[in-house]
Amino acid sequence: MAETAERTRLEKLESLGDPMQFAGRIHGLITFSPLFETFNLTEIRLLSQFMQVYRASPGVEIIHEGDAGDFMVFLIEGRIEVSKQDRWNAPRLIAVIVPGQSFGEMSMIDGEPRFASCIAAESCMIA
Repeated sequence: MAETAERTRLEKLESLGDPMQFAGRIHGLITFSPLFETFNLTEIRLLSQFMQVYRASPGVEIIHEGDAGDFMVFLIEGRIEVSKQDRWNAPRLIAVIVPGQSFGEMSMIDGEPRFASCIAAESCMIA
């Protein structure tokens, strides 16, 4: 079931092709991310080989609260709103992600379900 939901979310994203074409841009932003701040351009190019780059339209949910997490996301362009369900099951904005920040890594690290949902607040480029 979770695979189907993830596949549905991926279908709403536009693939932007070869991630290597974005390596320089990613390197310029990645210094803002504590996970990658020490990476040089050669290391970013290597990392880029394992990335996929997408465009998300406004309103597209990239990560869904409660899902299993086996990937993280790096925001290249745009703005992502992070929301958590409150006790009445209404989404409550808890953070805004800007270019150069990553999200979704905690579920990869601790194996726990996604803590919150991440939705494109505007057109976004993600890797």
